[in-house]
Parts: sequence; structure tokens; C-alpha cells
Amino acid sequence: MISLNPLNKQKIVLLHGWGCDSRTWAPILTQLQKLGEVIAIDLPGFGEGLGESIGKSSQIENYSLNAVVEFIAQQLPDSGVLIGWSLGGMLAVQIAAHYPHKVSKIITLAANIKFVASHDYLTAMHSAINHHFTASFENDPRATLKIFSGLLVQGDINERALLKKIRALIAIEAVNANWLQALQLLSELDNRAAFTALTQPGLHLLGEADALVPASAALALSAANTQQKIILLPQTCHAVHWSQPEKVMEYIQDFFQYHQTPLNGSDDVAMALDPIEKKRIAQSFSRAAHTYDSVAKFQRNVGEKLLHAIECNHTHTIVLDLGCGTGYFTRHLQEKFSQAKIMGLDIAEGMLSVAQEKNTAINTWLCGDAEKLPLANASVDVIFSSLALQWCHNLPELFSELNRVLKPGGTLIFSTLGPDTLHELKSAWQQVDNYVHVNRFRSCEDVKKCLLENSFSLSHFEQQLSALEFEKLADLTRELKFLGAHNINRGRAAGLTGRKKIAAFKTAYESFRRDNLLPATYDVFYIIAEKRSRY
Repeated sequence: MISLNPLNKQKIVLLHGWGCDSRTWAPILTQLQKLGEVIAIDLPGFGEGLGESIGKSSQIENYSLNAVVEFIAQQLPDSGVLIGWSLGGMLAVQIAAHYPHKVSKIITLAANIKFVASHDYLTAMHSAINHHFTASFENDPRATLKIFSGLLVQGDINERALLKKIRALIAIEAVNANWLQALQLLSELDNRAAFTALTQPGLHLLGEADALVPASAALALSAANTQQKIILLPQTCHAVHWSQPEKVMEYIQDFFQYHQTPLNGSDDVAMALDPIEKKRIAQSFSRAAHTYDSVAKFQRNVGEKLLHAIECNHTHTIVLDLGCGTGYFTRHLQEKFSQAKIMGLDIAEGMLSVAQEKNTAINTWLCGDAEKLPLANASVDVIFSSLALQWCHNLPELFSELNRVLKPGGTLIFSTLGPDTLHELKSAWQQVDNYVHVNRFRSCEDVKKCLLENSFSLSHFEQQLSALEFEKLADLTRELKFLGAHNINRGRAAGLTGRKKIAAFKTAYESFRRDNLLPATYDVFYIIAEKRSRY
């Protein structure tokens, strides 16, 4: 174990992967030191790294999971952030489950729930491939480790440049009996129960081009525990922190900043989009600002139904159009509340620019995030929002923020999308690959629950399924593009989709054709709620 000088009181414990040692953290070590005291632990049987001589690590006779976890736990501080790569990441999950009081946060790099596939978990390495690798290592460690170093960087955008650096980390002279035992432990590890039960805030980074952990594992992790944050890095190999050290640290730093304290009991905190994803949402809608109105007929219909449901009260002085887009409904709100000050707010600067051009009579336009509104407490009478809040995944933070800016008795009236939205599109892609191609939306139960828990009383809730129809699939995809409604979910495919997959997707979608038209279903919630006292 090597402890590095602290820059603050937070302790960060590092666990490396199989076949390496603590030197593997070199690309991000300096940046991690800026976040806290770094403690690099070598797994039993693997040499002490970070400049120390090879062969000093402790070997253990019993290499069972319990023995290895206990070996690591004895070296842990009273409480700290656990960061593990590959096997180290899988062991970090076990440690967090067995010693929750010692682990305040958990971060894993390129760590699956199971490393080797089974009949009930297919998103992992095939068992025959794993068996062949283990037998090869037992017979010829030197040749097998050379192959292994290639697998660590295979598929990466910088594969050739990384290979030389990675091979320097793997010391054949340090091989001992524990290496084979650790390989066998890796093949047996099953973290499904432990990962599902994790309560600590968690960040899990995977490589889209990983040759050892399939990209589809991102979906499995997301499904197993929705509190955990899963990121799939494009064009990135198994050695994610060597491939993309700056990007990895960007995610880690954002995660540290966001989770300054343990979770407060909310089951939605880790579902929040990180700042990088929110930038992508803003950029996507900004690019679509000049095409949005040309294809927004359905969005107009939804907003108009919502607008008609508002009771006009002439005592209202401040009305907010949240997610105002090009300002279509901002203008109508001004007509409805002629005595009030109307404000339009959107996260996309491009949308606001168009809104300003089209609505010169309205002079208050704000660029901001619905979860962090640039408005004073109890300053707004009515918040109107049509088909915008579905892009906010952290519902408790969202509704808490909306409650904060509303005056006592203020009204929140909004429409949002439910989980059956574009289910045809989702089903067709599921027949092609395991990536996420359709944005995930929250259930009506989730929305209602979060409203009630954040001091709103629900006065109206309506769910409506509406099926739009298209002659050609290209018309649907063109409309989504012009709206700016791109896929921003974790587990989405990186880069371009091949022709064969696109052809297979089109064929799958054709099964929904009725009366020579292709449907696209929207699951819409219409909700009116009032702010009530928290006491």
C-alpha cells in the first residue's frame, strides 16, 4: 500500500486490474491527488507499483473472494472513495457491499457485473474464450501476457500508441501463483446481487470499443441499479484511463463535485444528467432552432391543450415559460396574462435567439437549467412548461427547484413524456443491437411521487397516447432531427451506424405498418399542481 500526500481530508483508494499493479494509475494520478489523499493498494500477489520495486506485494494462500476482500479491507481508511479498474472495479463493488461504512462513493472503470457470461447473463466474455485464455496463461504466461496487453488497448482510437505504454506495466518476472488464482477468481465473480444493492453514489465508466467488457454491459448496469451513473466512452478501450485520461478525470471531478455529501435518501439523485450531457442537450436543440417550428405540429397541439387548461388570474404578476424553445407559447402566455410579466427560459441559446427575434414585445429571456433556475425564492406565480421537463432526469431536484421559485399557492402546469413514447422505434432497434436508441422517460408513478414529496398538491393528471403516422420511416427520423430530440441516454451507440444495421432496423419497423402508414406513439402526461406549505 502506498499513501500519497493529501491536498484535503478526503481519502481516495485505488484498486488496479489483473496483470498490472498500482503503476496503472499514472495517467490520472496527479489529478486524483488534487481531489484528496490517494492510497494505491496492490492486489495480493501483484507487485507494488508507482516507482517501487517489483515483487514486494504480499501473496496469500487462500485466494477466495472473501479472503481477497478481507485483504483489501484491512488496508482501507475509516471512510473513503473507492476507485477500481477492471478486476479492481469488481472487487470495489464487493467491498462496498461488505463494508459500506468504509466506502462513501464508488467509481469503477471497465468493470462488468460479471466478467464471464452465463446462461442468465450474456453481456460478458464468452466462457470458452475465458477458459482458453486461462489455460494459455497457465501453459505460457509470457506469450499470454503479450496477447493480454494487446487486448487492453484493442479497438481504441489510439491503439498503437497505447500498446507500448501498457506493455511496460506488465512485468513477467513478477508472475506468481496468485496471478492464476486471481484469473480464476475473476472468471467466477458475480456482482449482480452486490451491484443491485449498492446504496453509495456510484460512477461507472465503460469503453465503447472494449475487447474484454462488451459495450452492452452499460445497459445491464443501468438496469441493475438506477441509482448508479453509467457512462459509455466512445472509441475507448478496456484501459479507459490510459485511452481518455482527460475525459475520465472530467467525469470523476464532476462526480466528486455533485456528490459532496452522501445521498439523502432520494432514489433519483444519481439519475441526474452530468454537465457534459446537458451541454449536448443544449447544443442539439440550439442546432434545431431554425427547423423546429416547421415540424412541431404535435408539440403545438400538446401545448395548446395545456394552455387552455390554465385559469387566468389577473392578480398574477410573474409567469414563467420553462423550456420556451422558439417562444411560441411565451407569446400566447403574454396574451392570456396581459397584466403580468412573462419570462421565457431555455437551456439552448440557439432557441432563445430565435425566440427573441420572433417575439420582440417580450423582453425577458433567460438561458438556464430547469434544475438550477436563476430566479429568486417565491418569485413566480405560474410555471408553464410544455414537453420540456422530460429532459430533466433528476425529478426530486427539479421539483424542489420549481417549488422554491413559486410563490405560496403558485401553480405548476406542464406536459411531459412517459415511458411508452416511441415504443415502436425502441422495439425495432432492440431487434438489431443492444444499444440505447430511444430516450428513456419516467413513469407516471415516479412523477406523481416526486411531486408529492416536494410539497406539491396534485389537482389534475391526465395521460394520453397519441400515434402520429408517417408514410416513410425517413419522415419520422427527419422530424426528430429537426426537433433536436436526439438520443442522449447512457448506453447509446457511438459514431455512425452501419448500413446493414440500418437496413435491419427499417425491416423491423415495417412490422408496425398499418393501412400503409407507420405509427410513432407519444405517451403524454398533462399535469397541474399547486405549491403547498412544507410544514
